[in-house]
Amino acid sequence: MSTPANPSKDRQVAPSQLCVGMFVHLDLPWTDHPFTFSSFKIKSLEQVATIQTLGLSRVRFSPERSDTEPLELPAVETALAETPPPRDQDPVYQSKRERLERIAAHHTKAAACERAMMSNARALKSINQNMFARPEAAHQEALQLVDGIANSMLVDADMAIELMADKIGGEDAYFHALNVTIMAMMLAKEMKAPAAAVRLIGLGALLHDIGKVDIPDRILRKGAPWTLAEFGVVQLHCAKGVAIAQKMGVSQEALRIIEQHHEHVDGSGYPMKLVGAQLNLLSKIVALANTYDNLCNPVDVQRALTPHEALSTMYGQRRGQFDAAAMTTFVRCVGIYPPGTIVALSNGTLGMVVTVNSSRPLKPTVLVYDPAVPKEVAMVVDLEQEPDVTVTKTLRPQQLPQPVYDYLSPRKRMTYYFHTDAGKSMP
Repeated sequence: MSTPANPSKDRQVAPSQLCVGMFVHLDLPWTDHPFTFSSFKIKSLEQVATIQTLGLSRVRFSPERSDTEPLELPAVETALAETPPPRDQDPVYQSKRERLERIAAHHTKAAACERAMMSNARALKSINQNMFARPEAAHQEALQLVDGIANSMLVDADMAIELMADKIGGEDAYFHALNVTIMAMMLAKEMKAPAAAVRLIGLGALLHDIGKVDIPDRILRKGAPWTLAEFGVVQLHCAKGVAIAQKMGVSQEALRIIEQHHEHVDGSGYPMKLVGAQLNLLSKIVALANTYDNLCNPVDVQRALTPHEALSTMYGQRRGQFDAAAMTTFVRCVGIYPPGTIVALSNGTLGMVVTVNSSRPLKPTVLVYDPAVPKEVAMVVDLEQEPDVTVTKTLRPQQLPQPVYDYLSPRKRMTYYFHTDAGKSMP
């Protein structure tokens, strides 16, 4: 990681003293210069020339982060030899405009994901309210909900996983079910499952926890570890879920997912401690997605793992519990830095991953902390468009300085949705 910024050690130089290798800070509003970041190491003479057209009388730079010293100040400063082109004709500013357009497009997609997520949560709430009084109607609602998700997801296009804002209203159970549904369907799609299987996984994942309806909140919401007796009660939700879903008319394949969503391939799961071939592949996929979300979103928020920690724990310490192909594909899909991960970038800035594209998992889109940019219009950087900038390490939210924490607003609960580029539907 680059050395953190230390403004007290920064120096001021004239624009004519700039050279390649200096780490500069442009004390301008972000929209008033053409660069992606306001602080960066100068890579080319073209960048020097561009900075010299910004109208700054002095430029701040960090000696400890620079590869070279500034040039000697000329005895007599001369005007620039050429008048810079108007900004509307300058290709450097055109690049900035395109960057702003990409940021606006990202915010538009994120807002659409938020609307879809909230609509699906309301639909799932209705399903839960109807599953006893009108079980067949609840089944049809569930099928329609999964079908709507599948129709959006099963297209011949890249799919991006988007981090949603924190939700309020005490509906965590609905967002957990939807998180597992989205993740499991995404994973099935990436494993080249037929569309019908993706829909089956979606239905089983959506209903996987319905058997918890009869478990007292004092057990479900208990922050401390369960006693053996309490854990015995919790384990019953798999069988109870099957019984409820049977009355709804759910297919045998989806019933098997509900029954097996806590089983592990090494026999360490519950309730039947099934192993390997005894488990349905669709159940293995849902079990993996369910574990990931439970690690990120436990009842006790203080015990929550960051997305990066959750993925590292599953892959590094618990890999034997999961189907190998599903685990490998899941890591590739959500990336080494899943949405919600706090990251330090190679240029010394801090940010939070907000989007991961399944085809480019090492190049996430990052919400960047920049005090020169208002939080309400925070900069969102697609690292695929910035080849010189990489992730150097991950951080826990508690490690952030308070101004950075307030700006990035790390999520207390991780909620995900997805968007795809337009394409043709899968058969």
